[in-house]
Amino acid sequence: MSASDLTGLTLKGALDALAEKRVSAVELAQAHIDAIAVANPHLNAYVLETPDKALEMARASDDRRARGEAGPLDGASLGIKDLFATKGVRSTAGSKIIGEFIPPYESTVTANLWRDGAVMLGKLNMDEFAMGSSNETSAFGPVVNPWKTRGSNQPLTPGGSSGGSAAAVAADLCLGATASDTGGSIRQPAAFTGTVGIKPTYGRCSRYGIVAFASSLDQAGPIAKTVEDAAILLRSMAGHDAKDSTSLDVETPDFTSFLGKSPKGLRIGVPKEYRIDGMPDEVAKLWDQGVEWLKAAGCEIKTVSLPHTKYALPAYYIIAPAEASSNLARYDGMRFGLRELGNGTLTDVYEQSRAKGFGEEVKRRILIGTYVLSAGYYDAYYLKAQKVRQRIADDFDAVFQEVDALLTPTAPSAAFALGDRVSDPVAMYLNDVFTVTVNLAGLPGISIPAGVDAGGLPLGLQLIGRALDEGTLFTLGGVVEQAAAFRAKPERWW
Repeated sequence: MSASDLTGLTLKGALDALAEKRVSAVELAQAHIDAIAVANPHLNAYVLETPDKALEMARASDDRRARGEAGPLDGASLGIKDLFATKGVRSTAGSKIIGEFIPPYESTVTANLWRDGAVMLGKLNMDEFAMGSSNETSAFGPVVNPWKTRGSNQPLTPGGSSGGSAAAVAADLCLGATASDTGGSIRQPAAFTGTVGIKPTYGRCSRYGIVAFASSLDQAGPIAKTVEDAAILLRSMAGHDAKDSTSLDVETPDFTSFLGKSPKGLRIGVPKEYRIDGMPDEVAKLWDQGVEWLKAAGCEIKTVSLPHTKYALPAYYIIAPAEASSNLARYDGMRFGLRELGNGTLTDVYEQSRAKGFGEEVKRRILIGTYVLSAGYYDAYYLKAQKVRQRIADDFDAVFQEVDALLTPTAPSAAFALGDRVSDPVAMYLNDVFTVTVNLAGLPGISIPAGVDAGGLPLGLQLIGRALDEGTLFTLGGVVEQAAAFRAKPERWW
């Protein structure tokens, strides 16, 4: 097989080829290493390439396979979002303030992947501390979407905060990638790059060893080429972890067993509040098309109401910054990371280290968060936002009495140009309008590439499920994937 044949494989295709001895883990890793060397100077998807480590892990994988001891992911070449601590490998969360930090420990999610035999190609670019919807807040510069609008050479955003993960999967620079989602950071980049992304139920994947943004919202998940690949990855990533008090002590099902099941009789809700003003026709039409696909597969369609949806973004942009301001207080120039001495006083070290270490968007969110938690404003903002959050969760509870899953668009538009919304934070925050409700309620959501806009850019549909019912999302996601028959790939310009 040629190198491009190898990198073009799906994760399932690669695992089958490895099992049938048609390819070795070393050949697979080398093909990806070569592809990264060519593409990364243009896409900036990887902030750290680890070719030596990848080949070492691949050789160990080939040895295990030769002994008949291969794990479920043995030999699979993956990219890791730079939010996950990787033992002995620099982990920065896209921020200057963490500097050249090399963790002496491994995140649980990545430890699970290595346990199952996966190979690490490197660390993927991301918005600083996962705060952003376009991967433009990274200390390492923006990621460039491998997709281009037809007839244009303008660089586009791959979405954020997991822009590096989405771009790397879309450009065949890894077989799959870890990502994280606090308000849409797996699903929106997946929609912008024609990939599949699932944010599982809160607590399904351990948060141990993942740099915290907003602890009650953050959740790890995979970005992959197909629904099946996402199911394979999530099975390895998930699992109870005693080191994370929010980790759910539940069994991890074989998510692939839900693929190919008949969706006949499943009730699908279409929330009327998601038909927002100014939604592009192409997004609305694709949503209607998605409804038709599910109807044709035997699903029952029902219009439902989630009345508190309109308050989701304001509530999210109070709760998430509040938690961020608390979580990021540990970055003070004292124990690790960047230290600016200033005039040498303790206060000056704190102030200078944070002023130079944090980017503008992170500073903005820390300031918002500190303000809404301050005396005199706590009740008016933070407490009220928490009450709204409960109402949003109650809306979902009520709707899931009547339906089994919800179908919505993933994002209000296709990928936009880099630089387009940097000066308008509110326009940037509106990217999360369809995704934040899922995080606020702790529910699972999956984005499936389902069509292209007039410029040939991918558009995604989102399915939202009951807590711990990722299985139904994989069943329905498979149906949408098959019906959409999305085969488009970005044309190689790098």
